Amino acid sequence: GVDSWLSLVPVDPDKEVQGEIHLELWVPEQGHPRVLCCRLIEARDLAPRDPSGTSDPFARVSCCGHTLETAVIKKTRFPHWDEVLEFELVEGEPGEAVLSVEVWDWDIVGKNDFLGRVEFPLDTISTDPTKGWFQLLPFPSTTEDCGGQLGALRLAVRLVEDRVLPPHYYQPLIQLLTEPILCPGQPPTGTALAILEEVTSGESRQDVATKLVKIFLGQGLAVPLLDYLIARELARTTDPNTLFRSNSLASKSVEQFMKVVGLPYLHEVLKPVVNRIFEEKKYVELDPGKMDLSHGRQVRGRISFKGSLSEAWVRESSLELLKGYLGDIVDAIVGSVEKCPLVMRMAFKQLRSRVEQRFPAAQHEEVRYFSISGFLFLRFFAPAVLTPKLFNLREQHADPRTSRTLLLLAK
Repeated sequence: GVDSWLSLVPVDPDKEVQGEIHLELWVPEQGHPRVLCCRLIEARDLAPRDPSGTSDPFARVSCCGHTLETAVIKKTRFPHWDEVLEFELVEGEPGEAVLSVEVWDWDIVGKNDFLGRVEFPLDTISTDPTKGWFQLLPFPSTTEDCGGQLGALRLAVRLVEDRVLPPHYYQPLIQLLTEPILCPGQPPTGTALAILEEVTSGESRQDVATKLVKIFLGQGLAVPLLDYLIARELARTTDPNTLFRSNSLASKSVEQFMKVVGLPYLHEVLKPVVNRIFEEKKYVELDPGKMDLSHGRQVRGRISFKGSLSEAWVRESSLELLKGYLGDIVDAIVGSVEKCPLVMRMAFKQLRSRVEQRFPAAQHEEVRYFSISGFLFLRFFAPAVLTPKLFNLREQHADPRTSRTLLLLAK
């Protein structure tokens, strides 16, 4: 539940730390003199200090004037030591005494590199073991506060925890959800799916659709689920021009279904063209109000008498580029019929059949095609062209110029 502004402060790159260490601390009840036991189990996500992108970590533990070290684990940022270091406690030790655990990167030449530290006041360690993951911290900073000169960053942080139980706990819920599919004779308004559809708000509809699709895919019933939801949507649609235009549970479920089962297919079709658009970084613009004619000079070698490219040449060049990209995309899609996942084709065949039954009139002949293209193009291919990162087609979002090209292509 953190939501606050934090002032940015300068850092020494050599002292930047990250990661956590897994420790167990305790003082045995028996024995004299008293001993403090420190078990160093492992560490994770340590800072890379070597050119190879890893480190050679070891831990150095100090207490009551004594220092002990663990073994060095070579070439890893996730070392596993599982060593117990013991320190004799001095009677009457002052309350300010601490146990200090430091993690270092061992170097054969030069000095070792600091990876982080954590401290524990001795009066907090008892016979009951203290065990857990602890964040590694830097040495106390000597840098003066810059008084906000470097700016501030607002962070909103929340922890989301999902508890996943063994499968048999979910069987009653799965039976309840799949009942209208497996036993279609029930009244359509009293089923769990029908009630779920009614009570699901717009904000949570996508989450509900995602969960439903995954549940029914696991049961081998994804296509019957979509058929059930589509039939309910068709039953309450009177105007074919508004069919599947809203973000209903049926529309969202088909959309999520395509993303789950069709992502490898989408990558095979679109990735070559999308990668080329990112690599070429061509200037494309059709809106005269947004044209930057100085950029246009990079597009074509011809310039107007005023020394800059004319709007007509920018528009002509942009149209040629867009037609080229779009032609390649359409050719890739049309030529991919046999690569389209069978389960997607089955779902759309059933969708077309349902639409034909609902709107059999001759004037509605094209609705059967619009209903499929509304999903396949408007909710599958076009969004992937517009934002490739959201469909894992690219690792990073597009720069502004490439983003504009993708937007015009998607339109």
